[in-house]
Amino acid sequence: MKEKVVVVCSGRGTYNKEELGYLSRYHSKKTSMIETIDEHRAEKEQIPITQLDEMTQFNLKKHTAGENASALIYACALGDFYDIDRDRYDIVAVTGNSMGWYIALRCAEVLTDTGAINLINTMGSMMQNGIIGGQVIYPVIDDNWQYDEQKAAHLNQVVKDIKGRPGCELYLSIDLGGYRVLGGNEPALRLLDSSLTRVQDRFPMRLYNHAAFHTPLLHSVSEQAKQSLSQSLFNTPSIPLIDGKGKIWQPKCFDLAEIYEYTLGAQVIEPYYFGRAVEIAVKEFAPDKVIVTGPGSNLGASVAQKLVQLKWDGMDSKNAFAERQMQHPYVISMGRESERALVVR
Repeated sequence: MKEKVVVVCSGRGTYNKEELGYLSRYHSKKTSMIETIDEHRAEKEQIPITQLDEMTQFNLKKHTAGENASALIYACALGDFYDIDRDRYDIVAVTGNSMGWYIALRCAEVLTDTGAINLINTMGSMMQNGIIGGQVIYPVIDDNWQYDEQKAAHLNQVVKDIKGRPGCELYLSIDLGGYRVLGGNEPALRLLDSSLTRVQDRFPMRLYNHAAFHTPLLHSVSEQAKQSLSQSLFNTPSIPLIDGKGKIWQPKCFDLAEIYEYTLGAQVIEPYYFGRAVEIAVKEFAPDKVIVTGPGSNLGASVAQKLVQLKWDGMDSKNAFAERQMQHPYVISMGRESERALVVR
């Protein structure tokens, strides 16, 4: 009997130094998928993803630029989706984090191969001439993945104070389960960095080459996208989708105009509640496992942290989750070699 799984598609920030070569390592034989992507990029005079992936050294500026990172991550994540063993696993729903929503649209066949790379490359290339604002990430959990009311209250107060300053724009960008991603303009982000209590010698962390997506600062990008991309790219899905508001898009109850408007409108300029998407996924579809596509494996931790907050199936702490993973893995991150082996053909 097949196990039911929800698939979570990775977003920006998941292809880093450790992931260099991921595409060629796992997906070099998926020539049709790669050729479609690189042919589209050739028309735009952009570097082929194969060339980016096969570079001898990771180039932070080049590999994390939106027009490159988006296409690379898309190819790696979609390749992973194709590798899931359908004889053992029944994919009952698909979701994603931020840019992962675009990948989820392809996995659910709302977009074709050509439609998906058109959308992803267009959105990723919007700010080649200058990034609008930026993003900062900060935890609201403790070391055992428990929700920390003091951290959350501190963050909320700092954000409130900064939003009241002249010339400062700051918003919730992504609810990432155990973390919050804030998006804003430069004056606000500088104040945020200097006002928040330092945590783990890492946070607040500025996300390099990330714009202030999922905030009103990206209104112009949303409008440009609607002018550049047609609703005709969108089709009826074959698998239920869960978006960044927690809404389920069912194959038999689908409005193409509505999902087009959400994808290029609200999804760009309003907060993305990834934690809510995970909660809806497990509560509504009751999967036997959650499979997170690569590249990278950080998003698997975000999924796990949300499950701990929900006390899902007795996983009420980081330690409890780790024990469950050792006995009967529930969250499978395909970016981890040992876990990947559990789900591929």
